[in-house]
Amino acid sequence: MTFTLHISDDVRALAPGFGYIAVEAYGLTNGPSDQAGSDLLDAAARRLAERLDGGALQDDPHIAAWRAAYTAFGTKPSRTRNSAEALAKRALADGGLPRINRLVDLYNAISVAHLIPVGGEDLDRIQGSMRLLRAQGDEPFETAAGGEEVVEHPEPGEVVWCDDRGVTCRRWNWRQGVRTRLTDTSVNALFLLERMAPMTPADLTAAAEELAENLRKACPDARVEVGEPWFATS
Repeated sequence: MTFTLHISDDVRALAPGFGYIAVEAYGLTNGPSDQAGSDLLDAAARRLAERLDGGALQDDPHIAAWRAAYTAFGTKPSRTRNSAEALAKRALADGGLPRINRLVDLYNAISVAHLIPVGGEDLDRIQGSMRLLRAQGDEPFETAAGGEEVVEHPEPGEVVWCDDRGVTCRRWNWRQGVRTRLTDTSVNALFLLERMAPMTPADLTAAAEELAENLRKACPDARVEVGEPWFATS
């Protein structure tokens, strides 16, 4: 692994059960959604339904842990859902999961199947290192509203991912910015899989390995590397 990630002490103190694992991929071929990705999304929705076994999504222990973390930094989790819960909610609805592009479909399938937040960043658009920290409130966040690109700012104390240019994802993993998202022209990517206890290190690693396997199948010429898991209490 070659990319540097840093977790601030403030975040470690806020959520001692937090951990992540990174997957780096080089030489990918992205493009419009295809049948293989669509099949993975459909299978992920079935795996989610089996996991819940008729229970409420918010009662799943991993989702409950993420809700507690969101509450800890001042966000209402019922209104601002972490990315895993938001995707899972769509997977369980009549309309099902959206199809975005080949790479996004692959990591969304992992997110739903394992009920874990997963994000994908275009490595060529990241400036400097990436950091997870509590925002001051003046950091720029490039997003879209009404079809136009706009710059917003996080709330003071909000947990955000950022690089040297500004925020790349608000409210931990709630909304990714437009600058670093994976597009049809992306070739090098960083995928972040984030967990809260009680998700085990073994389950975190299994999700990353499954993502890596699916990336290699979709892009046989790509170089895909799975990093070592990191935990706030380590």
